[in-house]
Amino acid sequence: MTLISKSITAFGSLLLAHACYSAQEHSALQSFRAATSAALTSTPTAATSLPIDIAIETVVAILVILIGLVLGTSPLRPIQWREWAGKIEREGEDGFKDNKGQVNRDYMGNPFDFIEGRPNFVDIRKQRKEFAEWVKSQGQQQK
Repeated sequence: MTLISKSITAFGSLLLAHACYSAQEHSALQSFRAATSAALTSTPTAATSLPIDIAIETVVAILVILIGLVLGTSPLRPIQWREWAGKIEREGEDGFKDNKGQVNRDYMGNPFDFIEGRPNFVDIRKQRKEFAEWVKSQGQQQK
């Protein structure tokens, strides 16, 4: 997690702790008020619900915590094999580093290494590059 996401999550946790404390205080004051009024009158008092500002603070705190956690997650990986293998082919280990810059433990390298390691495997990209260089050299020789 980055510093920004950690600080947002910590701020949300602080808000949530304050909302919980406010709810507990409200409950304690209501029970004290109910006990006092019960001693004075014989009719039972109705239970009151949580004030709207405490409920709003709780919802906002949870949303802030969720935003902080989402900002701190690593990018999603492709779920299709061909996209995943293509990403490995293009980016290598750099495409599979976490937020700390370390390679993920489930990175296993190029899944097509066993195919490319065969002695009779034809590397089309390498041949295309060699052909393009040959064409350029032929064009320069003719001039």
